[in-house]
Amino acid sequence: MTTKCGNCPLRKNNLFIEFSSDDIKFMERFKSGELKIEAGTPLLMEGSNSPQLFTALRGMGVRYKTLQNGNRQVINLVFPGDFIGLQAGVMGEMGHSVEATTPMTLCVFDRSEFWTFFRTHPDRAFDLTWLAAVEEHFLGEAMASMGQRTAIEAIAWALVRIFKRGQALGLSQGNTMPLPYRQQDLADTLGLSLVHTNKTLTKLRDRQLASWSGGELRINNIETLAELAQMDVEAAVKRPLM
Repeated sequence: MTTKCGNCPLRKNNLFIEFSSDDIKFMERFKSGELKIEAGTPLLMEGSNSPQLFTALRGMGVRYKTLQNGNRQVINLVFPGDFIGLQAGVMGEMGHSVEATTPMTLCVFDRSEFWTFFRTHPDRAFDLTWLAAVEEHFLGEAMASMGQRTAIEAIAWALVRIFKRGQALGLSQGNTMPLPYRQQDLADTLGLSLVHTNKTLTKLRDRQLASWSGGELRINNIETLAELAQMDVEAAVKRPLM
């Protein structure tokens, strides 16, 4: 059964800005269906010209670029509520790939209707602009971590960011949350080797700050971890939901 936008479970989450009744009606016209994919399934490929755009309704994924030597640079992680394919919608093709890390359910939108946002719903168009700006801000933070933070600071920064996002989405229970990624994904995100990443995670575990094993992330003291990462622990900013 396709989830109606009016009954979207993500709308109940305080992380997302409330829809107006007009927004709900418009999004239900814009939505063309739902897609369920298994873990490891490529959703969008770099250079592809997909006719569809997506919102992650359930599950997690990863965005990445493949370099000429075959290495992979992870750009960021995909969480429920994330809009996928904006780059193709604006530029005509994807500059990176997206792959499911867990089984995912995705709301599907027809890209041919994309510009209707800008013609008839400027508030929704602004939401898309906001999402693009947040993406750019995150990439700037990630670049700072790669260039200016030590390995332990960079990993601490990433774990705080991930945990705060999971908390805001209601994925956490106490000081734990599911994190179904590989250490290689984290290493690729931060430009570190897998060995260095593993050793650094061990240091954080030995200092009883954080641990990550069996697909579960545990943060024992997020304030101390954030202090190590040279960052502030900020409340989650409400974000639009497409």
